[in-house]
Formats: sequence, structure tokens, C-alpha cells
Amino acid sequence: MRVLLIFVFCVFVVNAKAQFSWPDGAKAAVVFTYDDGLDCHLDIAVPQLDEYDLKGTFFCTGNSPSLYNRTEEWHTISKHGHELGNHTLFHPCDGTGQDWVKAEYDLRTYTPEQIVAELKTANTLLKAVDGNTERTYGYTCSHFVANGVDFTDSVKNMFVAARCDGPIPKTMKVYKTWKTPSFMSADPEIEDLIAKVEEAKTNGTIVVFMFHSVGGGYLNTPADVHEQLLQYVSENRDELYSDSFINVMKYVKENQ
Repeated sequence: MRVLLIFVFCVFVVNAKAQFSWPDGAKAAVVFTYDDGLDCHLDIAVPQLDEYDLKGTFFCTGNSPSLYNRTEEWHTISKHGHELGNHTLFHPCDGTGQDWVKAEYDLRTYTPEQIVAELKTANTLLKAVDGNTERTYGYTCSHFVANGVDFTDSVKNMFVAARCDGPIPKTMKVYKTWKTPSFMSADPEIEDLIAKVEEAKTNGTIVVFMFHSVGGGYLNTPADVHEQLLQYVSENRDELYSDSFINVMKYVKENQ
């Protein structure tokens, strides 16, 4: 009887530590996301992802010059397994303390109906590019309040999942796929990025990276640092599960 109790206790402890079962016995999930639909995503990020057979999610704004000028290339990467996510049409944000936010795109003056209409229109635009009817969303500036009203419920109804900002989760038990935390990379050292992966692995959870410029630009991640991170994840495939944001979120929702 005592042996049986010890066995049951050990199984309980192991399961509690594991918290969540990732595919093929992986210890954590790693997701690469990129904001704003930039030329450097097509020129640098995608070729590097392809080199290591990894997938990225590109949250494109509808008014992205790159999306307009290089539509066929964006279409092509979507057919190769990369995801085009919704990042609104005009990238509205709460302008508090952010003088770069134009008055007409300040979420403090947007109505909830206005942001929902913008999201629906952006979905239509992206469907014309990749043909997909399922979509994920990247909250612009990680903001989810328009004119004082939280529009999270509308996001939950419109999208498979949505990315916000926040720390590496300690557990998957209360993980919110409609407001997933992510780590924003800006002028990082490779050690900083790898540390986030290792933290997720220790917790048995997930790290979602939020990139903007890669290889030069605003909120930049140097191209060599970006590639080193991809190489690290690729070399540790036996312990890390990586896919597009939409595919990983579908897996989480099905297995929570």
C-alpha cells in the first residue's frame, strides 16, 4: 500500500511539473511574430526562417507600403507556411505619452464600433492576399481599449487568437489565447533571447517573440542576432515546438 501511494504521489508531482503536453515530448513552445508588414521581413526574416525550416507570423497593417508594393511576395510566403495576421488598417494606439500617434489614429477617440469595423475590413484585405478565412490578431501597441471601452470580447469572437505583451507564463492552466503575452525584442543581445526560451522551457510553457525591424530600423533586432536565435531553436527541436502563431494557438486551445 505504501509503495502504491509513493507511486501515485510521484506521478502527480511529475504531471504537475509538466503542466502541459507539447507535441513530440517538447518542453516548451517558441513562436516568432513580426509587426507592421515591413520590407525587412521579406528580405531578411523570411529567408532566415526558411533556412532553418521555421515558420513566422507577420502581423500586417492594411496600409503597409510593403504589403501594397510587394503583394505577390506576401502571398507567396503565406503559401509556404508563414502566417499573415491582422494588425488593423492604420495601427491605432492609445496616444497617452506617445507623440508619434496621429490624432486621427488615437484609440482614445476611436469608438468600439470603429475599431471592430477596421478589424473586419483588414480581415477582408488579408483574405484577398492569402485566401484564408481564419486569422489571428496582434493588438497594436498591445492596447485593447477604445474610447474607454475594452474591445477584447469582440477580438475573441473574430479571431482564433490574439497577441498582447507580457511575461513568460508560469503555467498554461490560465493561459488566455485571446490575450497571449509576448516578449518584444528591441536591440537585444542573443543571450537575452535565449534566456527567454530557457525560461519557457523551465516553466514548461511558451515564449512568443514580438519583432519589428530586423536588420535595421525602429525597435530593431540585428540580423545576425535574429539568425542566431533561429539557429538555437532549430538545434533544439527535440525540446522545442515551434510553428506559426495560429497553429500553436490552435494546439493550445485543443489541449488546455
